[in-house]
Amino acid sequence: MGKFSGKNDALLKSNLKRLKNPATRFDTEHRAIVRRAILNKAQEIRQQICAISVCSSHVHIVAERTNESIEKVVSYYKNAARIALRGRGFVGRVWTKGFDKRFCFDREELKSKIRYVKDQRNKNG
Repeated sequence: MGKFSGKNDALLKSNLKRLKNPATRFDTEHRAIVRRAILNKAQEIRQQICAISVCSSHVHIVAERTNESIEKVVSYYKNAARIALRGRGFVGRVWTKGFDKRFCFDREELKSKIRYVKDQRNKNG
């Protein structure tokens, strides 16, 4: 596991400077809309979601393997959430380009990722 470093104001300033649009923050209603949209899309494409946490600025998902590429699946979920938010009057950019992915290679690693995502959900409501 990697090391954690302390607060880095220079890095934060650099990251904020690189933003092309203001950072998006989801309130409680928006988080519920995003969660519903992703779960509905998962059901539609027949992908089992093991855990999901929609935070104010990002989403964590643990999902079973699928024959679709991870890029395609993330695109499905981002688009479904964006469309659902727009349908409820959300204005502004929703997602950044790209995403972070982690693969699980054994049952213990999967359980650990599920616990992590559930912990995020408990922190963020």
